[in-house]
Amino acid sequence: MAVMEGISVKLPAALGSALVAEARRRNVTQSTIVREALERCLFDRPDRPNGEGGPSCADLVRDLVGSVQSSRRDLATNKALLQAAVKVDFRRGRKRRR
Repeated sequence: MAVMEGISVKLPAALGSALVAEARRRNVTQSTIVREALERCLFDRPDRPNGEGGPSCADLVRDLVGSVQSSRRDLATNKALLQAAVKVDFRRGRKRRR
């Protein structure tokens, strides 16, 4: 059996209640749920170095990169263009009053 170390953790009431409910639902200890959550958070992260843990955001959109044709070289960095695009999208999403 693996040697376990103990810690104390203070939880807000809502989180503590959710932990108790999940432990009962799964019929496991609260420690098991906390250990699983810590393992996911600390070991299963996509931002781990050397490609460990899954694809990066760039990998996920690789087929989209360069798909927009424009003579502008500053589309991604020009704040004025970004603000104008946000305004257009905002107006597009508004319903017209009659």
